[in-house]
Amino acid sequence: MVNYPALGPSGHSATWKSVDGAHESIVTVQWENEGWTANGTLGADNAQFVLRMSASWMVQQFLLFRDMEEPDLWLATDGHGRWGEMNGAHRTELDGCVDIDLRGTPFTNVIPIRRLPLLVGHSAQQNVITIDVETLAVVVKPQMYTRVDEHTWRYFSFALDSYVEVTVDEHGFVTDEPNSFVRVIQ
Repeated sequence: MVNYPALGPSGHSATWKSVDGAHESIVTVQWENEGWTANGTLGADNAQFVLRMSASWMVQQFLLFRDMEEPDLWLATDGHGRWGEMNGAHRTELDGCVDIDLRGTPFTNVIPIRRLPLLVGHSAQQNVITIDVETLAVVVKPQMYTRVDEHTWRYFSFALDSYVEVTVDEHGFVTDEPNSFVRVIQ
């Protein structure tokens, strides 16, 4: 098993453009408060997100900003699979989920790719919280990740409604998602 190296003290940034060139998703990941914080944009939805993760890339909080200073959606987990909203309301339908998936960026697939300790040829299935940025609908869907080789993964793309194989860089970040996103080299 090849683990992806830790990100450096300055973090890591990535930009993807939609294959039609109309939209882009930008993410910057930085080390803060003993964990990772990812700040990103979703060009197609004109939205911003913040994902807070542990040192081992376990999602802890998700904030989505569309057109207000305060988050339109704020979800958090207690680290034991129990999810709730910022107002303290327990979201029992989300319990047991590990990750969050957004249609407008391949970054949300980077999180399990970096975290899952899979050998080549092995797969892992988990329940994922999928979020519709436009309607704020939150739905749980099963997600399967398979490590094809050292730098190739297969997963279900909700943007394409099918399985895709992606190549990742030396840090485990998706380079291109066929028929969906192309990585912009900076």
